[in-house]
Amino acid sequence: MSAFALADRWRGYRPRFRFAQTLETALAVLVIFLFSSALLSQLFGGGEEGSPILRLIWPPVYLLTLILIVMRPMPVLGLMVRAWPLMVLAVLPMVSACWSLDPGLTLRRGLGVLFPALFALWMASRFSWRDLIRLLAVSLSVLAVGSLVMSVLFPAYGVMHEIHPGAWSGLWFEKNRMGAVMALAAMSGMAAAFTTPHRREVRYWGALVILAVFLVLMSTSKTALMACMIGVLGPVMIYFARQGFIMAVLAVFSGLFGVFALGLVIAIGPGVILEALGRDPTLTGRTDIWIGLLQAVQMRPWTGFGWGVFWLVEDGPVFWVRQATQWEVPSAHNSWLEIALALGLPGAIWAILVYLGGLVSAMKRLFSGVEAYWALPAMAVWGLTSMSESIFMTTNGFTWTLFCITFSKLASRRER
Repeated sequence: MSAFALADRWRGYRPRFRFAQTLETALAVLVIFLFSSALLSQLFGGGEEGSPILRLIWPPVYLLTLILIVMRPMPVLGLMVRAWPLMVLAVLPMVSACWSLDPGLTLRRGLGVLFPALFALWMASRFSWRDLIRLLAVSLSVLAVGSLVMSVLFPAYGVMHEIHPGAWSGLWFEKNRMGAVMALAAMSGMAAAFTTPHRREVRYWGALVILAVFLVLMSTSKTALMACMIGVLGPVMIYFARQGFIMAVLAVFSGLFGVFALGLVIAIGPGVILEALGRDPTLTGRTDIWIGLLQAVQMRPWTGFGWGVFWLVEDGPVFWVRQATQWEVPSAHNSWLEIALALGLPGAIWAILVYLGGLVSAMKRLFSGVEAYWALPAMAVWGLTSMSESIFMTTNGFTWTLFCITFSKLASRRER
């Protein structure tokens, strides 16, 4: 008897639990909640490196991810082969320990890049597109309701007082973080409303969109507001693009015209846009940071300084960047520049190619498949925000986890 026949017989003898699917769904929601870092900074304070308690949370999450994969190894392995560009990118931070300024720290923080990708592979192999979109919407609705409760009933924690007084931060320590997550919540609600086969669910997803938009406005985050507009209008344009040739031409033309107009205004008069968004022409000092960081990249253009150590090694190259900008710069405020600092220019180029691969795959689903309602607006939002924020490939990062889930599912076989 072949090994495959023995494996089929073993699977037939395994006890089947009716609550297994419910348990897996609950665990998936829990892990997504943890990767969102909701309440963690509020309860324990500081970042990952600032609180030893936060560092103790992730090993059980990694162990749970391995257990879930072991329960369904073959679908995950098959999807790993199909999503190999993502897996190569997820492994690079661990490899960078060979030349890192602090190898031990790089290995630990590299695990926080690899395991979200592994969890994403399990998610993509376990759930269909409809179920996956609904699960993301449920998870983000929990975060939205929690943020509303925290801001209204516990304003000492859910509303900022010293910096940006009056802005809602919800379950997070900072308003921009809540705004970014709520923009994704609005997008997931729209995607769930367009893809659900049950009409009675539409009202619930509509309520999620209204709540998420309200929280984005209360966060006063301009970047989150732009992302929210894409997340809400994107699925609407996709819907109209599928309503016949004329509507498809109008929808595609409107999208292209909007992108062209935005690019033209930015090229001719970026100061007008920035002032309208409440920012100065240097993107609140970002360009000064980028100039100093480009000089740092030139010091190690091929390898970078190792994953997650550039900003934490006080006596390293970051010292000169902070001297030049005259303030404690916490990040590059640009995802691709952040990756170049850690992995060198080859790593940054590979990351851009992986993102573009996911974007192209999402664009191919514009006229067919339920996945476009989530994947295409999400890719557009992440591409937009990655230019001014370090959100891509962050250690145990929420955006990185969602991107890996979306990329992995796009790499899987098309569903009928």
